Amino acid sequence: MQLAILEALNAEHAARRAAILVTELGSGRQRLVKSAEIAADPLAEALGEALRTGRSRLVETGNERVFLTVEVPAPRLVITGAVHVSQALAPMASAAGFDVIVVDPRTAFATPERFPGVDLRAEWPDVALPKIGLDPFTAVAALTHDPKIDDPALAEALAASCFYVGALGSRKTHGARLERLAAGGLSREALATIHAPIGLDIGAASPAEIAVSILAEVIAELRRRPAARERAA
Repeated sequence: MQLAILEALNAEHAARRAAILVTELGSGRQRLVKSAEIAADPLAEALGEALRTGRSRLVETGNERVFLTVEVPAPRLVITGAVHVSQALAPMASAAGFDVIVVDPRTAFATPERFPGVDLRAEWPDVALPKIGLDPFTAVAALTHDPKIDDPALAEALAASCFYVGALGSRKTHGARLERLAAGGLSREALATIHAPIGLDIGAASPAEIAVSILAEVIAELRRRPAARERAA
């Protein structure tokens, strides 16, 4: 790989942006296509499909065969609220391949003893999230029931085009939440993308079951709606 391509690929990695390395098998020539450049590329359809699935593949175009090496950031799950559901959700999400971060300024809850091995940020979301850097490959689950913690996280997640944004609470609670966020300047269109009540409707009752329903919904969004991430990346 040429040094310039390697440097460009490393820069995309560092910025958590998707890219595809195109290798012409006949000549060995390589080029890097950044996610924002795919639409204008001669291989746009094949590149878009490869990015959608996240899988590297061999493609034949005319008399040429090219190999597409897909490089996408690892999916990440940011949870606001070091609550019981989060204690069950964090290890399950980690086992499913997500980088997990739990944000909660309440130091009585956000402790290493309650979340062993988890990246804990005992800070308010408006302090922690800019440092984390939300992006289209990140899911955000707001689980505290506390508007002072959940609302800023939801607003930040929507602004960053996170691929999944969900919030715990009843429909009545969510209705009040939408009114607050709308009063803060968020559009109704953006607010409509929030998953609430959070999680798939599997009749979950215990914290562990709710965690399962949330993770299943997050994974479904990750696999079903990559096009939105591509546009935003």
